[in-house]
Amino acid sequence: MNIEEALKTENAYYAGEFDAAVVGAGHAGCEAAHACAKLGLNTVLFTLHLDSIANLPCNPSIGGTAKGQLVREIDALGGIMGKVADSCCIQMRMLNRSKGPAVYSPRAQMDRNSYSHAMKCLLEKTDKLLIRQAHITELLTDDGRVCGVMTESHAVYRASKVVICSGTYMESRTIRGEVIALTGPDGLSRSVGLSASLAEAGVPLLRFKTGTPVRVNGRTVDFEKLTRQDGEHDIPPFSYDNEMRGGKVPEEQVPCWSVWTTDETREVIEANMDRSPLYSGVITGIGPRYCPSIEDKFMRFADKNRHQIFVEPLGRDTEEMYLQGFSTSLPEEVQIKMVHSLPGLEHAHVQRSAYAIEYDLVDPLSVRPTLESKVIEGLYTAGQVNGSSGYEEAAGQGIIAGINAALSFLGRKPLILDRSQAYIGVLIDDLVTKGTQEPYRMMTSRAEYRLFLRQDNCDLRLTPIGHEIGLVDDERYKLFEEKYKKIDEEKERLAATYIAPTDELAELLESVGSVRPPSSVSLAELIRRPQVSYELLATVDKGRKPLPDDVIFAVQTDIKYEGYLKLEKDKIAKFAELENKKLPRDIDYEAIGGLRLEAGQKLNKMRPENVGQASRISGVSPADIQVLLVYLELKKRENRDGRQ
Repeated sequence: MNIEEALKTENAYYAGEFDAAVVGAGHAGCEAAHACAKLGLNTVLFTLHLDSIANLPCNPSIGGTAKGQLVREIDALGGIMGKVADSCCIQMRMLNRSKGPAVYSPRAQMDRNSYSHAMKCLLEKTDKLLIRQAHITELLTDDGRVCGVMTESHAVYRASKVVICSGTYMESRTIRGEVIALTGPDGLSRSVGLSASLAEAGVPLLRFKTGTPVRVNGRTVDFEKLTRQDGEHDIPPFSYDNEMRGGKVPEEQVPCWSVWTTDETREVIEANMDRSPLYSGVITGIGPRYCPSIEDKFMRFADKNRHQIFVEPLGRDTEEMYLQGFSTSLPEEVQIKMVHSLPGLEHAHVQRSAYAIEYDLVDPLSVRPTLESKVIEGLYTAGQVNGSSGYEEAAGQGIIAGINAALSFLGRKPLILDRSQAYIGVLIDDLVTKGTQEPYRMMTSRAEYRLFLRQDNCDLRLTPIGHEIGLVDDERYKLFEEKYKKIDEEKERLAATYIAPTDELAELLESVGSVRPPSSVSLAELIRRPQVSYELLATVDKGRKPLPDDVIFAVQTDIKYEGYLKLEKDKIAKFAELENKKLPRDIDYEAIGGLRLEAGQKLNKMRPENVGQASRISGVSPADIQVLLVYLELKKRENRDGRQ
């Protein structure tokens, strides 16, 4: 349906024209709309519920393993999730400290209501951005191009670019045992019609399932029987802008707690498995492998006697607590028995029941690395509608979709982050190249170059890109340049400063299990020792000047891992060779001699952007890639000879 046809609908009216329309105001939609507006596009952001913008319907936290890296990358590009999270944080921790800086991951507990409110306020104050509560039911297209959207009330909006960030709302239904409700998360209204409109336009769809645990009243929990988990204060905020300006995590943090399931928990679940929608066939959508429901855990991991549950607050001004790791779709009365089987929760009052939710989504194999649809020009998708799970994965896609929609509108070169540049690049490449058969979750193990893709250096990798695009302003970029000037100067000073093997130095080194050097040694060489830290050498480093914590961390990490980083950069250089070999979109792969039939069919279907992406497509072998490289070289010679 195009604009003219839409306006012929009964009671239809023309509501206005925008450069970009963003459908859905979850974490992907907020980043996409903000990016479009900041880059100068007149943008409208549609949401089903103005009071649930950037809702945290599942875990009330931001960050975590690999996810913390995503948040800091979004911030480094000029996004907003990190800043809002810093303002609403009630507890902050750095995960994976025992595993080394390559996988350090910040995680923060959020005040759920404050986060949503703060994001709404920020977007309302963004120039060129209008937020509209409306139910989008039709995608409008004309000759294979997006031209606008239509609401349930038949308001027609013209837009050159449309970004769909529908989350888990498209044709969703929530399930608790035998009770099925046609709603979205938290009992909110669902999206009806948009899914059918996409399918009619030729966009391939999938159906997934996810879920969320019960919430209990903290006043009815006996915390003496739980293990307390306090926050940490020696870690940076999410936002580099806040960090460079001296921002700190909150002094007063709210504790979290943990508890283990019991034999009684298992007995309750096993006695009611015949009522589990997961196993009775009621749920048809594919659920997340890495975050299974509690009944699925007991069935799939029968050898484990117990599972850990985390009891986390939803905010400072509420008694509501979230039971992380306790999601389920079993009936409500069974859920209550399960909760009461946990130590300390024997008398806990359940305020919200857990539920499973099924929803429609776009097959990510039909999406380009820019997050533009391969089917409809000008249509972008981001977030759970692309098959991912998690707020951070959604926001990471959202900022890229918004940036690329804006760059395309402005006639500028698109932004594609590759696997060596960012976790965001790994996330998007995995989705659009490999597809997914379940809700995709980002993990550090998915990133080949994670020693380089650290949470502390996201600004080094991405802030120049954000500044060039226009999302990072000059003032912030100047702070960034000053920070890295200090880092470079301090590394040079440490490498050039030699100290003698005095008794004072020997005693200092022996205190941490290291040994006296045989001769004069540079401070940088000492820091490379596993036992020695930058802080330890303060008493013998007479030329040291006070430096910010972020500068010290970067200096120490770069020096300690210098050799490994060099090897990683060599690998990245080889990776870049294939990524830089672009593939014309009009190649008929099945006509290339020597390429296996399966590979030709897969490549014709996927239309990869470059040889590197082609090499990651399932069904394309290293031998096929060699054939492809020979073909490209022959074509290059033919073109050169033809010009001569």
